[in-house]
Amino acid sequence: MGYFNDASDVNHFIGGIFTECVADPELGPKFAETGVILKLNFTDPDASVLVDFGGSKVYVGDDLTAAPAPTVEMFMTSDVGHEYWFGKVNVSVALAKGQMRAKGPVPKILKLVPLTKHVFPRYEDMIKAADRPELLV
Repeated sequence: MGYFNDASDVNHFIGGIFTECVADPELGPKFAETGVILKLNFTDPDASVLVDFGGSKVYVGDDLTAAPAPTVEMFMTSDVGHEYWFGKVNVSVALAKGQMRAKGPVPKILKLVPLTKHVFPRYEDMIKAADRPELLV
């Protein structure tokens, strides 16, 4: 079994960190400038998170029915997504190894990577605040 128990865990933690990204007063405008609408499709457990960076909005669960169409989609296990936020996954390497797959313009994804690295410590703090030591990588 992976890190997450179910889709609500994925939505809470990975959706939650994206919510922090777009709401951050310093980083949020930088994310918005990319104009990317990113949909992350996870397996094990199955879950999806869509981030409209230009609109500074995150969609998870039932909210996805009202979400705009993505410009880029990523496919991976939820464990790979989780480990990314701990700085353990290099997106370029993961794409090359097939741990992640992308649909749409990969350069747009790679524009987001340097911005997300500033948020890695917050993700670990989020896990610790939730008292979920089993999620620490």
